[in-house]
Amino acid sequence: MRFRYHQPIPNFYSIENPHHPKNTISDDFLNEFTDIAIASRFVGLSYSKLSDEFKMEWGIDWDNIIILKYPMSEEILKMDPSKEKCKLMDEEFQEVGAKAFALADILRENGFRADLINPLDDRVSLRAIALQSNDAVITRSNMCLFKEGLNLGFFMIQTSIENLPFKDENELKWVEDYCSTCGVCIDRCPENAFDENDKFLRKLCTAHREGCSVCINFCPFYKRGYDKVKKRYSRMKK
Repeated sequence: MRFRYHQPIPNFYSIENPHHPKNTISDDFLNEFTDIAIASRFVGLSYSKLSDEFKMEWGIDWDNIIILKYPMSEEILKMDPSKEKCKLMDEEFQEVGAKAFALADILRENGFRADLINPLDDRVSLRAIALQSNDAVITRSNMCLFKEGLNLGFFMIQTSIENLPFKDENELKWVEDYCSTCGVCIDRCPENAFDENDKFLRKLCTAHREGCSVCINFCPFYKRGYDKVKKRYSRMKK
């Protein structure tokens, strides 16, 4: 039997977008906003500035993106795929989604345009947007890895703010090389969702249909953490 989770989130906005949105945010207010986000369960923020080429490729007109990263429940991740697990994952998704709407309202209240990007919108890849932040990489098992961890879900807010602290370089590029030497996710995958060249096959992966999280649970970045894996990688390269 195939299950599904992540049902559409209701519109939780309580404040309208301003008619003449501001496009510059002060450092003090951005720090305050970040503190509120972290107090609301998120572990950090990243920022994507979408290029004209990217927008043309995906057929969107968004420019500035705030990425809200939250840790998925470890208790739920360790569960076997089941209808109950999908239900719990969806409840968590809905709960955090409501908090993301509240953060968008804070930006609107302070004069900025802020709209949540529908995480279930198949027209655009949120992972592709995450990569535009230069703050993330895609692992061999097609998971989006940030320094804060592999077990992260995220919501995104498109905004009028032009002076967010965008990054020009990606410090996580080394992860791609590390993944090519690891292969734990390939060995552990219960669905054999990799081809003969060890390329990930999304159509065989049951993560989004049944809540499978085996690749997360066995990944060194989840078991040991980003910093420890990076130290090990640095020793390997000496």
